[in-house]
Amino acid sequence: MAWVIGSVFYAYQYVLRVMPSIMMHDILEQFDINAATFGQFSGVYYIGYAFMHLPLGILLHKYGPKKVMPLCILLSVVGITPIIFSTNWIYAVIGRVLLGIGSSAAILGLFHIIHFSFEEKQFSSMLSYSVVIGLIGAIYGGAPVNLMCNELGYKNVVIVFSLIGVLLALLAYFLIPAVAESTKNASIMSDLLEVLSNSKVVFFCLLAGLMVGPLEGFADIWGPTYLQQVYHFDKTSATGLPSLMYIGMGFGAPLLSNIAERTNSHLKVIITSAIIMLISFITFTTIKLPIYAVFPVMFIVGMCSSYQILAIYKATTYVKNHIVGLTTTFANMMIMLFGYFFHSIIGYTVNVLGGENDSFALSMGIMIIPLSLGIAAIGFIFIGRLGKGKKL
Repeated sequence: MAWVIGSVFYAYQYVLRVMPSIMMHDILEQFDINAATFGQFSGVYYIGYAFMHLPLGILLHKYGPKKVMPLCILLSVVGITPIIFSTNWIYAVIGRVLLGIGSSAAILGLFHIIHFSFEEKQFSSMLSYSVVIGLIGAIYGGAPVNLMCNELGYKNVVIVFSLIGVLLALLAYFLIPAVAESTKNASIMSDLLEVLSNSKVVFFCLLAGLMVGPLEGFADIWGPTYLQQVYHFDKTSATGLPSLMYIGMGFGAPLLSNIAERTNSHLKVIITSAIIMLISFITFTTIKLPIYAVFPVMFIVGMCSSYQILAIYKATTYVKNHIVGLTTTFANMMIMLFGYFFHSIIGYTVNVLGGENDSFALSMGIMIIPLSLGIAAIGFIFIGRLGKGKKL
């Protein structure tokens, strides 16, 4: 039951994370903001999410998921309520940060629950099942939530998901076992400094972050608006198509991991993923594809987006065994932090060039994604050249 609750929380935070893309025009009108400001709003989620990764990791070790996760679920609920009760923009921004902080505990809490509840050999399989459940949440945050908004109104949808969050927090408190690890603050600080001073880890994570644009920049927020304005798809299709990336990621995670393990060439798989996403996005943004061609493009890009699992693992190979766990947390934090970069820079570009209703502005904003993929691919190839003669 603890694992189920943790996995449902992981799915729940995905729904809340992508919900603004469905409600974009309603939020723009309610708070009287432009596309650039909306991009900042969407992106600050990742600031809260990323910067609380390490502190929450320490708290989970010290107090256990039973105490930390219910509070973080309630924090996520508080984060979405300004959409219901306020027209003051600053409250909406603060709420988005709080949502990011609360969501950060979902995957970190799952690590602890699986570690304490299952045998070591079951860790990977149970975590993969949790990721699939989480991706279902991301999918549900697309077209189904759009239908709910059409039927109930966007504020009533927020109320429904707020009540679900309160119920989930109560279940987490009563059903997750009270298990914690003792942690010495001095040891944690020295281990953290060792990770931060490792230039290989930092550079690798920066490049991995540049590849997250398709998922966090396009699928999360700007995809539905782009497909409506540039491709002229109806709202249901425009909100449903980006969800195919999450379906593709569900298939790609075990597939890419298996290929990398069998060939012992994780870096080559990451480079190949970057190149495939680069070609796909250049094709998608320069040629107006028919809807039947957009389906496989979204799915393939989603499959390649599961490179994140390989990148996090590869980063841990540059450190000693005793800081592998901390390096994993740091790598995930760095990758997610780039969500703020993509939301903000795309929003700023769109606003400067004409706004969210201008096709040219949206096209130029989305072009930042393939540009970043190209830089990442070149960077990883450079790393590969440095390690020439060794297994990548």
